[in-house]
Amino acid sequence: MTQNKFFASRRQHIKQWGQLSALSLLSCLGLSSTASRAQSSAWPQKAIHIIVPNPAGGSADLLPRLISEALSLKVSQPVVVENRPGAAGNIAAEWFSNVEPDGYTLFAAPPPSLSINVSLYPKINYDPAKFVPITILATVSNALLVHPSIAANSVQELIAFAKSNPEKLAYASQGNGSTSHLTAELFKQKTGAPMVHVPYKGDAPAIADLLAGHVQIMFGNIAAASSHLKTGKLKLLAVTSAKRLSGFPNVPSISESIPGFVSVTWFGVVAPPKTPLALAQKISKTLTEILRTPEMMKKYAEVGADVVANTPEELAQWMKEDTERWRSVIKTGNVTID
Repeated sequence: MTQNKFFASRRQHIKQWGQLSALSLLSCLGLSSTASRAQSSAWPQKAIHIIVPNPAGGSADLLPRLISEALSLKVSQPVVVENRPGAAGNIAAEWFSNVEPDGYTLFAAPPPSLSINVSLYPKINYDPAKFVPITILATVSNALLVHPSIAANSVQELIAFAKSNPEKLAYASQGNGSTSHLTAELFKQKTGAPMVHVPYKGDAPAIADLLAGHVQIMFGNIAAASSHLKTGKLKLLAVTSAKRLSGFPNVPSISESIPGFVSVTWFGVVAPPKTPLALAQKISKTLTEILRTPEMMKKYAEVGADVVANTPEELAQWMKEDTERWRSVIKTGNVTID
């Protein structure tokens, strides 16, 4: 065989191999797409686990448990809620980031591990932007709680009191970098009211010290403080939602005094990285159908939560905006976890 004939033969083989490779690639992609659709249509065929990065008790734990019961009935499979607390949700989120993306392990979490910690911690070993959005279960408005000893019965009176008594106001939070901490920091940045931060490990010890008067104010959970509000042991000056709450129609929102001030605790559900879109959409549809039932909306309302039940695309946008909002607050306030 001459040299020219040899190279012509080689070119023909390469061309044929390229055509076969392209066909093989298309075939693989087609099989992958088909497998993804099959996986979605078959879900669920076994127990579903919902990971909560918070300890038992409190809204972060209660809301997933409420929907887990209804989800189990709807899909005829066991639904298990697992608590994996620690490091403001980072321990559970890091573990979850390596879970098999098959739809049988979901992550239900408040903002820290989904939108706050990425700006608060120098380094975290997961990327919340890679989680696959499912839906937001609900939001819970924070409340501006004040000890009765403080001579202020409105947001403006509190601001005036803080400015005229700069050493007398200490605010409690659920911990460094928690939503209650950042909400108070946002309040300070927008009003210039001087306040000292006293972090606690959760709602219970913070409210206990607020009741005792060791701290004077707290941006806390309405549900956790409801019994103390009824007895007058605490004052509720305002809520942090964009509008007044239906359950507290006479309590103003802070935005009425400070335009643009909004801070709600939301509880999102996400799937592991690389979860197929079709599967994520099916899970989202299943959950949102449950959330929108009158029975579930009533159960959530009874614990001070407003059902959201949005789409994966809407949750993705929500996470992006929330991340940017708290990044700005953390940077401006030089907020650290120490």
